[in-house]
Amino acid sequence: MPQLFVILFAFFVQFTDKAGSEHIALSQTALDKRAERGIAIDSLDYAVSPTYLDSLQALGCHIYHTSRWMNGVTIETDSNTLQRIAEWTFVDTIYLTRRLGDEARRRLGEEVKGEGQEGTWLTDPQTEQLNLTALHEAGFHGQGISMAIVDGGFQHVDTLSAFDAVRDQILGFYDLTDDSDSIFRSESNHGTKCFGTIAAQTSEYQGVARAATYYLIRSEEHNTESPKEMDNWVAAIELCDSLGVDILSSSLGYAMFDDDCFTLTYASMNGQITRCSRAAQIATRKGMLVVVSAGNEGNKSWHYISAPADADSILTVGAVDINDSIAAFSSWGPSSDGRVKPEVCALGKQTALIHSEYSSVIYGNGTSFACPLIAGMAACLWSSLPSASNIEIRERIIQSADRYTHPHDQYGYGIPNAWQAYAQTTDIETIRENSATDVQKVLLNGRLMIIHEGEMYDVMGNRLKVRG
Repeated sequence: MPQLFVILFAFFVQFTDKAGSEHIALSQTALDKRAERGIAIDSLDYAVSPTYLDSLQALGCHIYHTSRWMNGVTIETDSNTLQRIAEWTFVDTIYLTRRLGDEARRRLGEEVKGEGQEGTWLTDPQTEQLNLTALHEAGFHGQGISMAIVDGGFQHVDTLSAFDAVRDQILGFYDLTDDSDSIFRSESNHGTKCFGTIAAQTSEYQGVARAATYYLIRSEEHNTESPKEMDNWVAAIELCDSLGVDILSSSLGYAMFDDDCFTLTYASMNGQITRCSRAAQIATRKGMLVVVSAGNEGNKSWHYISAPADADSILTVGAVDINDSIAAFSSWGPSSDGRVKPEVCALGKQTALIHSEYSSVIYGNGTSFACPLIAGMAACLWSSLPSASNIEIRERIIQSADRYTHPHDQYGYGIPNAWQAYAQTTDIETIRENSATDVQKVLLNGRLMIIHEGEMYDVMGNRLKVRG
């Protein structure tokens, strides 16, 4: 008797409504932050219908995860079962997201290969390029801010000495893929490198926001590049919302897939097509600051940003070198509907990173590494202005950038200035109340100056010599 094979596929099943759903999928931390920021609870905060999920499970469907924002579920099933599901009146649309046998071919958010090496400069240049040193010296290192890093594997983060000082600040870790290995024993160390730029500490390396708290989330799978990973990413950002995360940093991007039938076009990069881009915009409305990498396709055939970098109201990050010149690989904007993309840039060429096995300093290239630098800068800025909204933090960063008045399709608004973004506030008492140390703001000959620990700075963060 011949052997029969059942071919399984991954699908996203979108429902028509949320019948019977009474569960608000938010932690108390998230609810408290919503109340503090005046963000109302709405239908997007309710879980998908449990009745509909029960119906899918009764057919033997494997449920990967649900999406309350997209009102659907990512499942694995066969084509015959799918025909039955399609007949249900509460099913709106079904999308194929992965075929059996997809194999990894390209990841737009991944670092440029073969150019990382050991080097001689450490982390000061990439901090100083953002004029973040002055903000650090004023005592702001991201304290009071929760961050999520959504990426591939976080190889050895649980044991590397570079993370010893912040290990108690890791509030949780989650795996939203169907990979079988632990996120800390993953084949990928991409997440380790990105997280390191934010949080690692050694005698020769300091992450840019080492006083924040962190969630580590894997959404990127090893062996496939398919739209299912975008659904993993949606699940990740909804999880971040449920946890009350302030800032999400993700160095992943999607446009081309193993199966060419899924490949997107530049016209799709308008923030309204992919579920991951739409989810990024929803997260912004819910009070989160979303920071993503632009992609490394600037000198390749694709050329442009990918999803979710095309989302509105987020920070998409391009890559420059230490001389402030754009990296050739950094993906181009604008979005296909004409918005400035990327918004800002940071060091993404020869960025100092932490080796995933030895805690030593290595160097690598990619907008992947520029992204967490901006996310970490945002955490420091937000900790200095805790009453600010995510939109205000985003706008301060953009307005402080060196090309703000003349944006460019690859630089965006340019390289932001952390101290200038902080010093935009005009209320002396506010700046004193928010400061971890004694900081004063004064006018000198009509120019705004900052005095900190006996030193004077202009609003650009330049230390000024004062004659006695």
